Amino acid sequence: RNVLQDPSTIELLLHFYSETTPPRSSKAMEAIILLCSVRRSLFPTDKDRAAFLGRLMTGIRELLSNKTGLTHPDNYHEFCRLLGRLKANYQLSELVKADGYIEWLELASGFTVQSVQNWQYCTNSIHYLLALWGRLVAAVPYVRPETGVQGHLQALEEQVLTVNKSYVESMLDSVEGVIESDGSLDDPLEDDGSLKEQLDRLPVIIRFQYEPIANIILSKFDNLLAQYQEILGHIGTISTENAPGDIPKRVAIIEGQLTWLTYIIGTVVGGHSWSSAHMGDGEETIDASLSRRALQLAQIVDYRLTSSNGVGRTDSKLEKAILYYCQNFRRVYMFMWDQVSNSGTTSGALSVVGIMTAKLESAPSTKQKVYERMFEHLGMGDHTTVANLIVTKVGNNLKFWPEDNDIVSNTLDLLLDMAGGYSSSKLLLTLDTVKFLARHHTEDHFPFLAVPGNARHRTTFHATLARLLLSPNGEEKLGITFEQFLEPIITTMTQLEAFAPTELRNEAARRPLVGIFRDLRGIASSLHNRRTYCMLFDILHPRHLPLLAKVADSWHDQNE
Repeated sequence: RNVLQDPSTIELLLHFYSETTPPRSSKAMEAIILLCSVRRSLFPTDKDRAAFLGRLMTGIRELLSNKTGLTHPDNYHEFCRLLGRLKANYQLSELVKADGYIEWLELASGFTVQSVQNWQYCTNSIHYLLALWGRLVAAVPYVRPETGVQGHLQALEEQVLTVNKSYVESMLDSVEGVIESDGSLDDPLEDDGSLKEQLDRLPVIIRFQYEPIANIILSKFDNLLAQYQEILGHIGTISTENAPGDIPKRVAIIEGQLTWLTYIIGTVVGGHSWSSAHMGDGEETIDASLSRRALQLAQIVDYRLTSSNGVGRTDSKLEKAILYYCQNFRRVYMFMWDQVSNSGTTSGALSVVGIMTAKLESAPSTKQKVYERMFEHLGMGDHTTVANLIVTKVGNNLKFWPEDNDIVSNTLDLLLDMAGGYSSSKLLLTLDTVKFLARHHTEDHFPFLAVPGNARHRTTFHATLARLLLSPNGEEKLGITFEQFLEPIITTMTQLEAFAPTELRNEAARRPLVGIFRDLRGIASSLHNRRTYCMLFDILHPRHLPLLAKVADSWHDQNE
């Protein structure tokens, strides 16, 4: 405790860091991080803790001002960790009381801006800096404006806006840099781990200054979308790679930049809060403006995909960004469909329950009002229209991207999550695209089922469809019975049953065997009660179950 409170301790470590090079200097910075992380109980009084924090922030300000040792990657990474740890261990109310807080804030902002502008050297460190700003703005509601130095809130708003603008612009600029490098630079869009870390931290930062940064995103998106449509109009239905001149390069840059903006829109829309403290602020209208652009892009990409019969495919990274947006939109804005759809109906019963229901339905909740305002401002139809757009995207991806494992996986995850939600699953049953999926779940209509590498995805696909079919009124709304749904699988099993044991062992029988068993596994996983289990058992027994025994004998040494 005495060593911790001694001012010379932190001064010694900072001096050692300044006078040495990695790995010694980075180890010294690790020690400073550990000191920064000590618990409150090690200090006798809050005054002692505040004094320690003051010394630490003074040291950080000096390092930021002089850029001491920050040209070394190891030092830089550890220093980013220190900035992130500082707010994690100290409350904002303590930071704003420290001497030089405004200067520290400005220096931290400048350091963050410089870092994101030089993203190629610090991809794995940026999320620590975003975490710092996220924690700072998340704590603002718990700090009184009069606490600490005067004007600290305005200073934070100004610096956060600067950081947000710099991040968006730098990530857009990174696309051209990666393409011009001809492979010498790693694409940050392909680093899934780092990308997820950054996206997870963006919503709270951007929503702190939502309107100004949203206007920047909208302006850039509209400009890029107009350029994209113009170029696609010239290309027509041919593939981008076969386009003349520098068009392939221009398309690659635009698609890369749209990918970044779509990811950012997806994570920000997904950060919408339904808590009472945040509802009614009008943020849903900004969500709607951003969502309109992402959905318009999805329509443009889908139209070119279908009109060219799969030849005019966009960059796979842009497809994954659109799916990421759809997943976030589904999670936030597709859980109240049944409540809104039924809000105009009233029960004629005079029971107490009927009267109470009528009262609730005649006075929409705040959530319902926000939900309705969002779709009204979106201007692309009601929730059913938007859901149909998303599900149509799902169907087209499964049809035209059979070899891309990531796109198929993300697409099926989206469909599974939509089918798993109580409200969204009821909505899916009303859509023509879902009815088509339920009636035509074969390789002829969806080539991804024929790709050997997608064998596991067959299980997810059939589990999702079976879940929808076996939900209340599922057969009636989809216009197909469980027996009809199983017909393609049973037909294949009937054909295989005619094979002798030696014929079942060859490769010609292996692929359809793996396919039907993967399909049946998915269907069986969605059987949730005795009735549905018996429905499947009655179809398989006694005619088709012997095939399982024959296959087990013939393929006993192959776990697949």
